[in-house]
Amino acid sequence: MPTSRASAVWEGKLKDGKGTFKAASGAFTGPYTFATRFEGKPGTNPEELIAAAHVQTEAACTMDMVNGTPTITRMDLTVRGKVPGLDQAGFQKAAEEAKSGCPVSRALKGIPQITLDAKLD
Repeated sequence: MPTSRASAVWEGKLKDGKGTFKAASGAFTGPYTFATRFEGKPGTNPEELIAAAHVQTEAACTMDMVNGTPTITRMDLTVRGKVPGLDQAGFQKAAEEAKSGCPVSRALKGIPQITLDAKLD
């Protein structure tokens, strides 16, 4: 399987420095700061890439301070779909299996809370 790569560079001190991150393909790049990562200020951050990795799903990635360390504490997934011949129970089951079997979800198992809201449209 191919390896996906991204890079991040930080310049300066933690609170007043600045950073950039980008996909190795060049398809995405973005600046970020301490405030956009840890204080909820407008802008992007590397955690958005983690949230976006849940394909065909809206994801919200929450970071909080835990014992003085910035930690991803919650991931809320919202899945909507139109699947002919599948009822809500079947859709929910498929979404739960994807949530537990997705390579990104498996890599993020240490997040204390990952929620899933899956509904057929």
